[in-house]
Amino acid sequence: MVLTNDQSKHYVLVHGAGHGAWCWFKLKPLLEAAGHRVSAFDLAASGTNTKKIQEVATLSDYTLPLLDFMATLSPEEKVVLVGHSLGGMNISLAMEKYPEKVSVAVFLTAVMPDYDHKPSYVFDQQNEITPAEAWLGIQFLPYNTETESEILMLIGPEFLSSKLYQLCSDEDRELGKTLIRPSSFFIKDLKNPKQFTKEGFGSVRRAYIICDEDNVIKKCFQQWMIDNNPAEVVKELKHVDHMPMLCDPKQLSVCLLDIAVQHA
Repeated sequence: MVLTNDQSKHYVLVHGAGHGAWCWFKLKPLLEAAGHRVSAFDLAASGTNTKKIQEVATLSDYTLPLLDFMATLSPEEKVVLVGHSLGGMNISLAMEKYPEKVSVAVFLTAVMPDYDHKPSYVFDQQNEITPAEAWLGIQFLPYNTETESEILMLIGPEFLSSKLYQLCSDEDRELGKTLIRPSSFFIKDLKNPKQFTKEGFGSVRRAYIICDEDNVIKKCFQQWMIDNNPAEVVKELKHVDHMPMLCDPKQLSVCLLDIAVQHA
C-alpha cells in the first residue's frame, strides 16, 4: 500500500535520559516501511552529541537540539511528537513553544507534566512514593563543588539489567551498557516558576502509552500522571519494560501508527 501525502505522517522520536537516537534503531525502519517519515536525533550531551552533561545547565539547554529542529519545520507542517521517559519533558517544551506544529504529542511511559504546577511537581510526587532502594544501581553526583549544582546521574549495569531492560535481549542490554551516558533530571531548574501554559503545552492533543511491566516508572504512577493531567488518548502495551522500542518494537509501531491515523 502506497500512502498519499495526506496519509503519511512525520514522527519525531525523542529519547529518554542517558540514551540517544540509537535507541530507536528497531522502531524507525518499521514506521518508515509503513510509509512515514521519521526523525530521531541526539539531545544535548546524549548519543554522539559532543557536549558533556556538566555543560548543560537547564532543561531548555538539554532540549535545544529538538527546539532547533522544530524551528526548521515549515509553517504548515505538523509532526507526531513522541517522547520516551524523561523525553516527556523535552516534548513538553517543544509543545509549549511550537504548539501549532504538533498534531499529537505521544508520551511513551514518559514524564508528563501539567500547567498548574511547577515542572518539578511530577518528580516530587514520584519521589514521595519511591523508596530509596529503588534507585540502587544509579549514581547521583553533583556537577561540581557548588552547593547549588545540578545533579548528574549515571546508570549502572545492575540497574540497567533489572529495571530498565529486564525484558530486553542480552544484545540490547549490552548495547545499552556500552552507549548510555551520564544525564540529569534538571531538578534545580525545574523548581523554577512554571514553564508550561494552557495556551501552549495545554493546547496540544496528547496521547499516553502505558508500559505494563515498567520497573522505572511503575504502571500505577503512569496512571497517576494520566489522572493528574488527562490525555485524550490512552493505550497500553502488554509485556513490555521501560524500553518498548527495544523489547517489542512491532507492538509499539502498531500502537503509534494507530494513534497517528486516528488522532494526528
